Amino acid sequence: MFDVNHLLFWGIFSILISIMLWIDLYATDHRKGQINLKASIIWSVVWITVALIFNVLIYFFFENGHIAAMQFFTAYIVEKSLSVDNLFVFIMIFNVMGVSEKNQPHILKWGILSAIVMRVVFILAGVALMHYFHPIIYIFGLILIYAAYKMMFGKDEKIDPEKSRLIQFMKKRFNLITDYKGGHFFEKIDGKLFITPLFLTLLLIESSDLVFAVDSIPAVLAISTDPFIAITSNIFAILGLRALYFVLAGIIDLFTYLKYGVGLILAYVGVKMIISDWYKIPTELSLGIIIATLTISIVLSIIKNKRNSKLSAE
Repeated sequence: MFDVNHLLFWGIFSILISIMLWIDLYATDHRKGQINLKASIIWSVVWITVALIFNVLIYFFFENGHIAAMQFFTAYIVEKSLSVDNLFVFIMIFNVMGVSEKNQPHILKWGILSAIVMRVVFILAGVALMHYFHPIIYIFGLILIYAAYKMMFGKDEKIDPEKSRLIQFMKKRFNLITDYKGGHFFEKIDGKLFITPLFLTLLLIESSDLVFAVDSIPAVLAISTDPFIAITSNIFAILGLRALYFVLAGIIDLFTYLKYGVGLILAYVGVKMIISDWYKIPTELSLGIIIATLTISIVLSIIKNKRNSKLSAE
């Protein structure tokens, strides 16, 4: 982890991510309203392109570049898929909390920053656990299989802020502005500090991302236990989620079967992790299976959407 090659790439990655974070979260800060669909698509393509360019650099200049590049790309695809599924939950949270389109980018900005910190900490902890207590890989594998089952066959849980223990805890201990039209997390009124519904929404976003991280980290560690590959692929997958959110919000009906595809991928990665001591599935094969699964789930979703459109037209 600390040879010259790794340190050089850590430096490149740190500079690149710092620039991208500034552009994504501040230079393109849309205070005047919702990010329009065209801009969202363009920025989503930009972030994906930068990740692919970084992957090419790994391939040509990284130690064992071919293997490392395949692992990075596979982990990136898995994490991006999980991030997309997570964004669907964000859409539900914003709808339930009644957050205006104007304020959504502001909440997503802080959600993404905290998600990056959370993922780095979780990955380093996961790598350390696997190093000092190898059997943890079986627990991680079972977690992924259980997560896959819940994703494919579990009931879609409706978000009810009134039943959320986190929200109830905050309401009991802090003053809350119920009728709020501004864009801040906190407001001072008559010398007293009040929390706003935007702050409660951010807490719900954070709690949902914490749940997804429990699935996400074992998934990426099943592909590579190199902290560099695990962390960089994770952060690249998270970057640009603000723009991607508004793309998905406009075409959410095209992803009816995506959760089943992601669920199958989680189950596959879980099995891969459990059997890794006896048989290591080649990264190339894993990448092919993951891409094929995602492609099939999206194609089936599009077919279903077109069929429903024809039926409603009739």
